[in-house]
Amino acid sequence: MTKRILVVEDNDLNRKLFCDVLAAGGFAVEGVADGNIAIDTARAFTPNLVVMDIQLADISGLDLIATMKGDAELRGVPVLAVTAYAGKGDEERIRASGAEGYLSKPVSIGPFMAAVRGLVDAAGTAAANPAAA
Repeated sequence: MTKRILVVEDNDLNRKLFCDVLAAGGFAVEGVADGNIAIDTARAFTPNLVVMDIQLADISGLDLIATMKGDAELRGVPVLAVTAYAGKGDEERIRASGAEGYLSKPVSIGPFMAAVRGLVDAAGTAAANPAAA
């Protein structure tokens, strides 16, 4: 079954790049620019992973991650935070909000795809074997 990835990124070029690379990698992809619709889109799209920009124009990606992790339908969906925040303590703060993965921009395609596949595979393993989670 094709794995589904939601990309929440307000920069049009970055969103298109992420979506194109993921689609070329065999994933079903939905991209949203508006963080305010990200949660509703996630509920409708039922992703296996969310790629989340942290510095969105309209809402904080950290707030969206916290909302997802507090939602019964979405809490088990892993989040890969992709952000320009790369200062001391930023990764820890982002992971503390609930993100399972973290990459700083600019993102290289190889590490990006490795992180995506690692999180999707880990989530699939956990779903198939709940006792191991």
